[in-house]
Parts: sequence; C-alpha cells; structure tokens
Amino acid sequence: MANVVVVGAQWGDEGKGKIVDWLSERADVICRFQGGHNAGHTLVIDGEVYKLHALPSGVVRGGKLSVIGNGVVLDPWHLMREIETVTAQGVKISPETLMVAENTPLILPLHGELDRAREEAASKGTKIGTTGRGIGPAYEDKVGRRSVRVADLADMATLEARVDRALQHHDPLRRGLGIEPVDRDALIAELRGIADKILPFAAPVWKVLNERKTAGERILFEGAQGALLDIDFGTYPYVTSSNVIAGQAATGTGVGPGSIDFVLGIVKAYTTRVGEGPFPTELLDDDGERLGVQGHEFGTTTGRKRRCGWFDSVLVRQTCATSGVSGIALTKLDVLDGFDELKICTGYELDGERLEYLPTAADAQARVVPIYETMSGWSDSTAGARSWADLPGEAIKYVRRVEELIQCPVAMLSTSPEREDTILVTDPFAD
Repeated sequence: MANVVVVGAQWGDEGKGKIVDWLSERADVICRFQGGHNAGHTLVIDGEVYKLHALPSGVVRGGKLSVIGNGVVLDPWHLMREIETVTAQGVKISPETLMVAENTPLILPLHGELDRAREEAASKGTKIGTTGRGIGPAYEDKVGRRSVRVADLADMATLEARVDRALQHHDPLRRGLGIEPVDRDALIAELRGIADKILPFAAPVWKVLNERKTAGERILFEGAQGALLDIDFGTYPYVTSSNVIAGQAATGTGVGPGSIDFVLGIVKAYTTRVGEGPFPTELLDDDGERLGVQGHEFGTTTGRKRRCGWFDSVLVRQTCATSGVSGIALTKLDVLDGFDELKICTGYELDGERLEYLPTAADAQARVVPIYETMSGWSDSTAGARSWADLPGEAIKYVRRVEELIQCPVAMLSTSPEREDTILVTDPFAD
C-alpha cells in the first residue's frame, strides 16, 4: 500500500492542514515528523474550524492513529492544553488514537525564555522573526545531547540528571542575557506534574510504524512549515530549526526512506512569507495588499500578517527537487479571482546575469531581481470548483503554466478551505 509524505513547498502556510485532512480519510496512520507548536494548521470540516499546532491533523478523524514522531520537539504543557481544546469541540483523543515517540525531545519553559530573550537582544537586521516558543533552543539541546526526552519522565533519577546537564549550559547563557538562573527544583516539579499526563501516550513509534507498514496499512507523513524554511536548504539564517524537506519523514519517525512512495508538495497559487528574510517576488503595493485581504493571510499560530507576492516558479522548482516531489497540490487558486493580469517569476537577475535558482549566499538572495512573465487573469469565480469544467479557461492556462515552469505535475487542486472543494488529478495513495 502507498505511503505519502506531505511537505510545504514554499515558506509554509500553503494550506497543508486541509490537504492532510483530505488525505487522512483514506490513511490508517497520520504522523507529524518535524517542527514544534510554532506551526499552525487550520481545518474547516462541516463548518467547524479546528486550529491545530502540535497535534497531527488526523486527530479530527475517528478511527485513525495519530503520531507525534521523534523529529518533533514537544511542549508537553501546550500539548495537553491543545488536547483539552479539541476535546471540547467533540474530538475524542486517547492513547489508542494518539501516540508520542518515546525519544521525542521536550520543549521546556527555559527554551521559550531563551528564545524570546535572544530575539529581544538581537540588533537591527539580525532578528530571525521566531515565534518565541522555544523551538530553536530545544533543537539546540537535542544536538547538544542535553535534552529531556519523553521517556525520561518515567524515571526521576534520569530526569534530574538530564535537567542538571541542561542547566549547566543554560544558566551561564541566562546570566549573559541578564536572566535569573532556572529554579531547578521548580522545573523538576513541573515535569513531575506533567509526566502522568504525557506518559500514557508514549510508545516506540519506530516499532509501531514498521509493524503497521508490514501489515499493509497506509501511512501519511505530515510536515510543518515549508521547504524554504529548511535548516539546510532554506533561506538561511531566516529558517526554522529542523529539516522540513521530505527526507526528514524517514528519520523523524524511524522508518526507512524506502517506506515513502509519494511526496506531495503543497503549493499556494501565489507566494507568502511570515517573518524576516529574503522574498524576491514580494509586493509592497495594492496587488500585495489585495492578495493578503482576499487570502486572509494571517498566521494560525501568531496572527502575524503575512507578506504577499506573485508566484515564484524558481523557488518551487527548487523545492520540488530537494524534496523529490512526485506531484503538487495547488491551493488558494480562488484568491487570484478578479485580477486583470497575473505575474509569474520565471528566473532572477543578479549583477547582470540570469539565474534559474536561488543562490545560497544571503547577500545574493537579498539582491536578486525577479524576471516576470505576465498572464491574463479571469473574472469568473473558481471558489468551490470540484472539476476542471468548473474553472475559467484562463485559470486552467495558469495552472498548466505553473506545471511547466516547476517541472512537476499538479496532483490536486484546492479551491476553498472546505475539504470537498478539491479537484483530484492523481491519487497519491494509488497503489
């Protein structure tokens, strides 16, 4: 049976939540494989709005197993609050429907404090634009081998040793930033208090997933953020602190790369970005404002207004290559309704030379000038379209041109936040 990885192919906010929910109806297992609760997925199902941050999108579907993999960094207190929120909306969550990898690193209160202090102390031009939720510092502790992990909550001696090792690193940092040292005993008490709530969900995820795969069950791997925020292949240093591209699905859950049969890249019909960093096609004019208003471009997690611009085929072609995308889901086509003309970036100019990719050097990324191709817009609405016959001719031409430029086919087309307003071209779960 086919297993599918869903990744954002721009800077995030492409509409992954709806697509994952749409696919999850036919999956048996839905896994988050990277990121933290700095991500936000909004699902609209039968008029009910669910805003998820740490929980996999599959939790809103009955009879599915949702998994938080070891590639995630997890704030256990936030997770419990989120479970309470969706439970109040009628979603039933139990250890039978939600599993957390035992080797998942925890986000501690000290991580958020360090994150916010660093951002506040950053000089002009060096701010990253983090959400301040501690994701970056938690990943630093993971690679620094000083994390508290889910399994550590089951043994108090191990837990205290892990906390002591972490504080050997954090207290000197805090002094340098003018923050009081961590209250060790209070932190351990907080972890003891949350342990009994988190541990029932803990499991050897790698083992369970491999057993489910062997049994022929369909697994859907769900990424957060977007490939242009990947720690290696994104617009560094204005990136997230984890690998976002599809290869992380394997290491972030404990399955081999041979377990991945189809990579679905989620691509917005225009481009948006939250926070700092280069954005070649950004529009600081009426068209940019119109895209933001019509697209309701405000972050699910932070509420921050997103920067908006024309579709950048150079960037999407690049991310399709680094993630090995099999096909894309093109979302929010309806936001382009009513524009007289549309522009697509087909290349860049840098110091008189044409480039077909975004250069790695930060200075060069900031200086590239987009080369545009202009296409006719359409006046008829595409909102709610469920077949090609429902689309205006110019909209179809736009989609076909996107396919040509990014060198990747459209597998799905989304025309509204409602899950049924989707045109299926290629079934990612096809055997």
